Amino acid sequence: MDAETLSPPLTVRVDLGARSYDILIGEGLIARSGALVAPYAAQARAFVISDETVWRLHGDQLCAGLSANGIQAIETVLPAGESTKNWSQLGEVLDWLLESGAGRDDVLIAFGGGVIGDLTGLAASLLKRGMQFVQMPTTLLAQVDSSVGGKTAVNSGHGKNLVGAFYQPQLVIADTSILATLPERERQAGYAEIIKYGLINDRPFIDWLRDHGADVLALEPTAIAEAVAVSCRSKAEIVALDEREGGVRALLNLGHTFGHALEAVNGYRANLLHGEAVGTGMVLALRYSARLGLMTAEDAEYAAGLIAASGLETVVSNLPGGPYEAAALVQAMQQDKKARAGKLPLILAKGLGESFIYPDADLQDVQAFLQEELQKS
Repeated sequence: MDAETLSPPLTVRVDLGARSYDILIGEGLIARSGALVAPYAAQARAFVISDETVWRLHGDQLCAGLSANGIQAIETVLPAGESTKNWSQLGEVLDWLLESGAGRDDVLIAFGGGVIGDLTGLAASLLKRGMQFVQMPTTLLAQVDSSVGGKTAVNSGHGKNLVGAFYQPQLVIADTSILATLPERERQAGYAEIIKYGLINDRPFIDWLRDHGADVLALEPTAIAEAVAVSCRSKAEIVALDEREGGVRALLNLGHTFGHALEAVNGYRANLLHGEAVGTGMVLALRYSARLGLMTAEDAEYAAGLIAASGLETVVSNLPGGPYEAAALVQAMQQDKKARAGKLPLILAKGLGESFIYPDADLQDVQAFLQEELQKS
């Protein structure tokens, strides 16, 4: 791909005062990575954390891109998959950085999906109390969600993302051309997060996805760039209002409380991807909203149809990793950081594009609802 013939990247600004940064979105950005990363590299080197799959497919390209601007890549390559995102692996990464002489003025690049981004960001926040950090997401899900907003974490045996910190990157580089090597299933998982932004507060985007969703999933350049940019802009606006999730930022968890419970009960195995769990989780959140009379069942099923049209599952009992049990799912939900005394805030909806924070969902009623959903096939 000839860098000279490529269009300039789209830029989305995350406005956080002194912690503000840009998200660059477009084709061929990895080939230009040296020039993009150079302002954050005090020395002619960049530390890189990646996983085995991404590094095998794209490691040489990143090294060449950095080298073109005189920057040496010093990498460590971790096993792929959610099981990598744990406290032990984090400790090994920190030891590697210290043994390699990394300092606060060095730049650490997260080159991978959400697992690598979350773990790398947390490592960057801890290394000598904070080092330079660039997100270079390689999955659709990471480009539209996990690489933006500064949430970093590893999983615990008690639940997902329970050990973490808020730590913003200096830059996010979303090269859409790299998505061509993603399996279809990974694209669908990322697409769930794209739909989420429409369901939160953007009904016109829902209708745009109805008309252009197939082009997004097919990675048509204009459509994928637009979908990533709209998603990032939506998240950036919410993060700018509530960086540390004290209020409105919780809207970004639409579908995630149900989805995280599905992942936890499944033991975070690779047979159920995060985006797949969130896709089903959004359907559950909207159907539960309809159960409470907050929105119409017709609107809930319209959204479910949009999710199903992308190839995502809308029926819990059809998900891999089952059989799931309502009591086990609710028990997992009680591990949520926001659960209190049998009550749990949920992100529900009053209509399409009208999500809100429902502060005190009754988990007994949620369990009864899930029992009904589990009987569907």
